[in-house]
Amino acid sequence: MKEKEYDMKYKPTPSEINQFPDLQNGPSSLIKGSPVAIQQVGVHNFKIPLKYKTRNGANIQLETKVTGSVSLEAHKKGINMSRIMRRFYDFKNDFICDQLENILLKYKSDLDTFDAKIGLHFSYPIIKESLRSINKGYQYYNITIEGSLDNKGEYKKIMHFDFVYSSACPCSFELAEYARKERNIPTVAHSQRSVARISIEIEDFIWIEDLQELCDKALQTETQVIVKREDEMAFAELNGSYLKFVEDAARLLYEQLIKDKRIIDFRAICSHQESLHSHDAISVICAPNSKFSSDVSHELWSSLIHTS
Repeated sequence: MKEKEYDMKYKPTPSEINQFPDLQNGPSSLIKGSPVAIQQVGVHNFKIPLKYKTRNGANIQLETKVTGSVSLEAHKKGINMSRIMRRFYDFKNDFICDQLENILLKYKSDLDTFDAKIGLHFSYPIIKESLRSINKGYQYYNITIEGSLDNKGEYKKIMHFDFVYSSACPCSFELAEYARKERNIPTVAHSQRSVARISIEIEDFIWIEDLQELCDKALQTETQVIVKREDEMAFAELNGSYLKFVEDAARLLYEQLIKDKRIIDFRAICSHQESLHSHDAISVICAPNSKFSSDVSHELWSSLIHTS
């Protein structure tokens, strides 16, 4: 039996395409399982290079992982998921953060749905100078920007920002100092790489550089990029000057976040990944009357471990 060959020349006409089977938009009788509404259905982690503005007036193009979803009414079989992706390609040459609401309106209209959501996940580079040497290098920050449009037409924008820092234990420091002074014993106080995930609701926009500086001002001990001996000494001095428990870290972040009038609502999650223990120390703090949940899932804690 002769094998069939792929027809490279076939290009269907619009009228032919209209005759193709379309199960996604089929009648409700084709629905499997319970014919109920689905809160969110769409695509997750498709990659596309998108343009972002920097605070200094430049623009950069970054590989972005996109999640796009809509609500689905009970009587509908499914959605045309490629339309979500195509909307991003329509705006790929624009600054994406300026177009989030337009993209949501577009694919909400295309898919005839009530709710629409977008998630953009990318790694954002900022040049950071070494503490005492003349070196500098790129620090990368995990960012997720969420946009949502509900059935009342209310648009909401949320940014998640991961800040990686060192946390030196005040208790360990005092005990180490005591052993050194009273018993002449060499000691090293313990510290650990730690992660703060800042989630903020914003009305317009806040520069990623501003958020990095806010976290740095609060915590003071961001991890370093290029380190020579004088920088390592400086970092040890910084840790000694800014000792903090995980509770301190949360309150220090709160102190800075509450003062920024561009931020409507916020939550800070801190994870100190202990070097003394085989478990982590954690804390969550929210703005007064926050709509962010303080009950953080296991998956979110796990992702903070992966971040660091």
